[in-house]
Amino acid sequence: MDDKQIDDAKKKLSPEQYNICFLKGTEPPFSGKYANMHDAGMYECVVCKNPLFTSDTKFDSGTGWPSFWESAAKGAIKLEKDEALGMERTEVLCAQCEAHLGHVFDDGPREHTGKRYCINSLALNFMPKGV
Repeated sequence: MDDKQIDDAKKKLSPEQYNICFLKGTEPPFSGKYANMHDAGMYECVVCKNPLFTSDTKFDSGTGWPSFWESAAKGAIKLEKDEALGMERTEVLCAQCEAHLGHVFDDGPREHTGKRYCINSLALNFMPKGV
């Protein structure tokens, strides 16, 4: 995103959303509105509306953040190495606008991908199925 797009996003996002999406913050566990949501639909990027994850791949990881075992489509997200805070993790970004979404770990459901995309609720919008 260029500076104008970031300024526009800053105007439309809450300070908490901006902190997560552009300053790579994290919401407290069990605080997000989508952590325990089980409705059918699509989770999209709060910044650019890019479809990111479907409810069909959401699972209860017990971590306090919405967790998914796969993205909605190939190319919906991008992954980058994250060495912040003295840890080595893999950051999950929106492939379209590069907003920070969360991190991915290798402790997801083995019967699927084995991945756990641990995503901040504040980085997401939910679109119910059929809307």
